[in-house]
Amino acid sequence: MAKLPPPVARLRVAVQSGLADLPPGALVLVACSGGPDSLALADTLAFCAPRMGLRAGLVTVDHGLQDDSAERAAEVASWAASAGFEPAAALTVEVGLDGGPEAAARTARYAALDEAAQRYGASAILLGHTRDDQAETALLALARGGGPRGVAGMRAVRGIYRRPLLGIARTDTHAACAERGLKPWADPHNTDPRYLRSALRPAIDVLVETLGEGLVANLARTAALIAADTDYLDGLAGEALEACRVAGGLDAQRLAALAAPIRQRALRAWALESGVSGAELNHRHLDAVDALVARWRGQGPTFLPGGIEVRREGGRLTAVTL
Repeated sequence: MAKLPPPVARLRVAVQSGLADLPPGALVLVACSGGPDSLALADTLAFCAPRMGLRAGLVTVDHGLQDDSAERAAEVASWAASAGFEPAAALTVEVGLDGGPEAAARTARYAALDEAAQRYGASAILLGHTRDDQAETALLALARGGGPRGVAGMRAVRGIYRRPLLGIARTDTHAACAERGLKPWADPHNTDPRYLRSALRPAIDVLVETLGEGLVANLARTAALIAADTDYLDGLAGEALEACRVAGGLDAQRLAALAAPIRQRALRAWALESGVSGAELNHRHLDAVDALVARWRGQGPTFLPGGIEVRREGGRLTAVTL
């Protein structure tokens, strides 16, 4: 028996591990653009799912941002059908303008994937992000001053979404495609410097040359360590938030007694549940809310995105929608 190529073996181990908790018969969808990462992931799922008693489906999203995008989506869906995926669906979305082209495309894509999961009754949706993507995410967060939540990067599991390849190098997905005779699509956006992540990749190559081959793996490991710490602190903050609740708001004195990292996380969670968009909420907003607690001098209200007014009166913090 021929020895299984190491890149193919690493992907299969990663996918099997990432799906081990699913019950027999569960449907797993893979989001596949046709690029090397998601195509290698889809091919691996097609092998692993039936051997694990799972069903495999595939969804590809046509963002309509390139002249041949519809043809590309149709080709991916056709390949999926021939590989035994059920469903093998190509979905078309309209990309808006909010947040710039990358963010708008991501918003439209996830909305389509969420709808597909409901329509087909999927237990999980697999995304093809690799260790390299994680390193890029952490580095971008550092450049933007994103704090620990940003540097923590992408999570292996978040809701219905799973990223089994976060520990797998991008070179492995490319090699797996070659070993398996797959012909991935080369997305021109991946080399378009107008997109920040694409512009970052040549810089990472320079950093690797300067600092050594371990840079990408170390960045990804750092993200994982920070993610674990962030999750733990978020859990403590959730407990603290519940202890600070009073009728119609929060007890400012109890909040002030909390350690700053816990208090600020609790205030962030409270702002989100009050209707503030997480995409719009930033550290300046949270600093202003925190000042009503930790640096109270009788100041007036502060205002958060979405028309939310936060004020302190009678020792109580309240949030109202204007």
